[in-house]
Amino acid sequence: MIETANKTPAKAETNAPAPAPWFSLDSLRQEVDRLFDDFGNGWRKTLPSRAFNVEPLFRRAFDWKVPAVDIVEKDGAFEITAEVPGLDAKEIEVTLRNGNLVMKGEKREEKQDESKGYHLQERHFGSFERVFALPEGVDPDKIDARFDKGVLKITLPKTPAAQEPARKIDIKAA
Repeated sequence: MIETANKTPAKAETNAPAPAPWFSLDSLRQEVDRLFDDFGNGWRKTLPSRAFNVEPLFRRAFDWKVPAVDIVEKDGAFEITAEVPGLDAKEIEVTLRNGNLVMKGEKREEKQDESKGYHLQERHFGSFERVFALPEGVDPDKIDARFDKGVLKITLPKTPAAQEPARKIDIKAA
């Protein structure tokens, strides 16, 4: 009688170093970033357009130079409020161009200090521009802008036709 032995192959040992712990975390982070990018590109296309055609800050790359705005619709007007700290009224420009309201600002600051043993010179500057498509029913001749303590408030009055309340239409049976 012949006996056969069951042999299992021996595992070859390698002296390869284990992957660094941050390597696996880095690949995980890249995969999560890719998933969010894929998700973001899909749902942005399905959102309806809004009044003023303004892209919210959460959809844009964060840029601290661009002031966030609040847009409120009231009975007789729309109000756009922007916080622009550190700017003066003369450093901000509001214009109407091709049916758009354009808000621009620029800040330039230079500081120079020469004291005992050192020389310090700093320059800070930055500019921004926001463009808002005017909705129907705004009277462009009566737009008003006011600036107080770092807050710019733009009032866009509605035309009389846009202020009329909605009228219910009765449905008649055939």
